[in-house]
Amino acid sequence: MALTFTGSLSVATAERADVREMLIGALGCNIAWGLVDAVMFLLGTLAERGRNLAILNEARNPRDPARARGLILETLPPAVAATMEPDEVEAIRRRLARLPEPPTHLRLTAGDFRTAAGVFLLVFLATFPVALPFTFLDNAHVALRVSNGIALVMLFLGGYFLGRYGLRRPWLSGLVTLGVGVVLVWATIALGG
Repeated sequence: MALTFTGSLSVATAERADVREMLIGALGCNIAWGLVDAVMFLLGTLAERGRNLAILNEARNPRDPARARGLILETLPPAVAATMEPDEVEAIRRRLARLPEPPTHLRLTAGDFRTAAGVFLLVFLATFPVALPFTFLDNAHVALRVSNGIALVMLFLGGYFLGRYGLRRPWLSGLVTLGVGVVLVWATIALGG
């Protein structure tokens, strides 16, 4: 998001007032996106809990035991579900039926709100490394290139850590993410940034 704002700055004619307006726009936009992402996290949490509650209720009091077993299998990772025998799934369903009554109302916890605040801060604070060169460097052209470099490093690191988390090829993931960023920066420069 910040890269979009920094890329919109015409370095050939940029004055301090233009840089200030760009920084305010980038920060304001990231505040808005941070709030949107935080609210979407909370809504997603409620939706996931609602789905889990519906599955639990169906497994506990099934109108159709075969459907209840199918729902249980759907909640498991595919590799685990493929190894389950029907009697094992039925045993899980019976254990779920013996659990205490689940809550009837979905609620968000203090931990959910802390996580949402973390999501907001992550999105908002991600603006600062990209915006800082404009506050410390007087030459807007140099500041833009430093800012682009910082953004590209952040993109690579984001892709790398995503790759470490789930894709098992962190360098490839980082390079692909970086490649997308390079294309975006190149397009920004080609369009007059």
